[in-house]
Amino acid sequence: MEVIKIIGIALIALIIIIILKQYRPEFAIYISLLTGVLILILVMDKLTGIVNLLQSISTKASINSTFLTLLIKITGIAILSEFAVSICKDSGEGAIASKIEIGSKIIIISMSIPIISSLLEVILKILP
Repeated sequence: MEVIKIIGIALIALIIIIILKQYRPEFAIYISLLTGVLILILVMDKLTGIVNLLQSISTKASINSTFLTLLIKITGIAILSEFAVSICKDSGEGAIASKIEIGSKIIIISMSIPIISSLLEVILKILP
């Protein structure tokens, strides 16, 4: 089970961070960052499988591949920005974290405009 690996890595990192904070607190953030990257690497296999599944479903359902690509990019931006926000909050930089959140939300909204406009066009065609 991969979740056990992730939990194990997180708990080991937590113990190391607790010990490091007593003697060298400046290194604790590096352990936190390394742990996050390691966990992301572990789940990349699953993400690849999800993307492939979505692509095959969209091909079978003849969904515009541009929309699927946009949705995958938006999801990736959300995941990466959440990762960066967590690191900033762990470092005690809440102000930077909130700026990342605002910036990523604006980017996500701007990227979703084609999907929203296409959806509105479909709705307008259905309405009398």
